[in-house]
Amino acid sequence: MENLRTAMEELIQAKMPDQDWEYFQSKLIFKEFPKKHRLIEAGQTERYLSFIIKGIIRFYIPGPEHDTTVYMAFDNWFTSIYDSFVTQGPSYYSAETLQETSMLRISYSDLQDVYKNTSVGNLIGRRASEVLFVLKTQREISLLKLNAEERYLQLLKEQPHLIQNIPQKYLASYIGITPQALSRIRKRINA
Repeated sequence: MENLRTAMEELIQAKMPDQDWEYFQSKLIFKEFPKKHRLIEAGQTERYLSFIIKGIIRFYIPGPEHDTTVYMAFDNWFTSIYDSFVTQGPSYYSAETLQETSMLRISYSDLQDVYKNTSVGNLIGRRASEVLFVLKTQREISLLKLNAEERYLQLLKEQPHLIQNIPQKYLASYIGITPQALSRIRKRINA
């Protein structure tokens, strides 16, 4: 819980009043999921905004021949299929855990209550939206401006301890190449 409070205070760039924290904390649900657990299927509606305590979640678009990994979330990150969460409409993505994952979750309706009944609720929502928007924009820019090797090196720089926990086929899909091309990049880098 303290990691979440710290993350939220960093998010709003201020100390969260104790009464707001207590109200928010009362709405949280602690969940643990095994490795390879499907959290949501494409076509379903995202009902939760989550904070990953420990674990990795892969978000992907299912395909007839192969899935396309579009996003990954790691320890101490807020995560959601945010467009589905905000609109409460069907998701284009599926999500699954890549390792045992524990998280704190808040439902859409409970988050609306937090917005209404706390002094910092709307600020939390706005800042979380801004952070998720920036992350999405950075991902799009990296796909458009960087080549595959640069995208791999960027991921290696940002999450070096987690790369080893992501199967190569998902990592390759995430940076937009085949597993064989990723093997060649790794060989070049390590040569």
